[in-house]
Amino acid sequence: MLSLQSTKERPYKVIVAKLGLDGHDRGAKVIARALKDAGFEVVYTGIRQSPEQVARAAVEEDADVIGVSILSGAHIHHVKALIEKLRELGAEDIPVVVGGTIPVVDVEELKKMGVRAVFLPGESLRKIIDLVRRLAEEKRSTGAKG
Repeated sequence: MLSLQSTKERPYKVIVAKLGLDGHDRGAKVIARALKDAGFEVVYTGIRQSPEQVARAAVEEDADVIGVSILSGAHIHHVKALIEKLRELGAEDIPVVVGGTIPVVDVEELKKMGVRAVFLPGESLRKIIDLVRRLAEEKRSTGAKG
């Protein structure tokens, strides 16, 4: 299995979320399981979550990273709302990553909004785990909440 060295305080915590009406969650569950197997604490919020619900869950859970899986095509709208809600809650320090069926032409727009990484179909689990770990380490090392 893929391994993770977590901090001594607690394992890195990741919120895995499905935004909007997208009810297909197999990919989100695969990622959640891979992160758990790698030593992360994972909170899967389930399907059909609003950006506000995910942002609040991330704050309440003291998350290190938020991972959003989107297949519906509404990624720009939902991710923009999520990032705005995180700012409203004073939680803009929580890195957001997005995966799913994201058109390549939208990757730069998501990054301009503040998304730290976009994972397209076929991305390796190792790459996802390594990047999520790095983002969690960065968040904790900057002295941010968490």
